[in-house]
Amino acid sequence: MTTQEATTKAYEDKIKADLQQAKDQLAEFEARAKGKMAQAEINTVNHLKTRHEEIEKKRQTLKTIGEAKMEQTKAEIDGEIANLRTSLADLSKKLRT
Repeated sequence: MTTQEATTKAYEDKIKADLQQAKDQLAEFEARAKGKMAQAEINTVNHLKTRHEEIEKKRQTLKTIGEAKMEQTKAEIDGEIANLRTSLADLSKKLRT
């Protein structure tokens, strides 16, 4: 395994862990929102699930893209993960109130 492959694998593992954490939070939020019958929050959870799936697809493309696109794709994923985390934190605040 080359250094580049090892670096890519480590990055993929990190993003996979981040996505799993987000997926777990979304499941929890969905259960809470459904319990309250809060349609706005359910819609938000569904939107965040879609964003989660899009990031997962990008993560999986890391295995097939060339080095030239690797850094660009990583930057996109990092930005989307940051936005997803912010959205999850915002939704968490809404569901607590």
